[in-house]
Amino acid sequence: MHRLRTNDGKLPTEGVHHITLVGADRQTSIDFWEGLLGMPFVFEQPNLDNPGESHLYFDPGDGRLITIFTNEDRAADSTRTSTEVGAVHHLAFTVSQSVFDQVEARLDARQMGHSGRKDRGFMESIYFEDPLGLTIELTYYRFTVPEGRRIADVMIAAHRIRVAEGAYNIQQSHIARAIEQLTATRDSLSKRPA
Repeated sequence: MHRLRTNDGKLPTEGVHHITLVGADRQTSIDFWEGLLGMPFVFEQPNLDNPGESHLYFDPGDGRLITIFTNEDRAADSTRTSTEVGAVHHLAFTVSQSVFDQVEARLDARQMGHSGRKDRGFMESIYFEDPLGLTIELTYYRFTVPEGRRIADVMIAAHRIRVAEGAYNIQQSHIARAIEQLTATRDSLSKRPA
């Protein structure tokens, strides 16, 4: 295994470009990603590295892409996808709180098993499996990111507050104080010049 030395330099990323999954047949992918999750099916071409597969592209709503390699000779197998070291544990997608409040009922209507609502302190989540056994999480943050900041800014500040308190996990109070710290840096005419 190659380990980078600290002086090897970093390769700074600018966001997730796309995530590609190995799927079964084409229609299983369309039915799940567009039919259940509402991600428009936006593009298809052959898998340029394997002409026996098709490469389907779906828009998860943020301008990025979820892509699926499909093959009509592969049948859907709902056996739990491996969670061994190096495997993907789950994929999480953001939904609005309004949509989140409908998720359980809509999964129940489709007779799809799910975890029910999970309180994560700073967000709520529901987990269920895709037709190939991959765990999917639908979630929403319980806070609005201050203008000019990123989710990561709020999470870093909340983490530091949590650690200073010795709390087990981030709670709403940590998020509120983090947002207060981040917004305190905004300029105001009532502040005295330095």
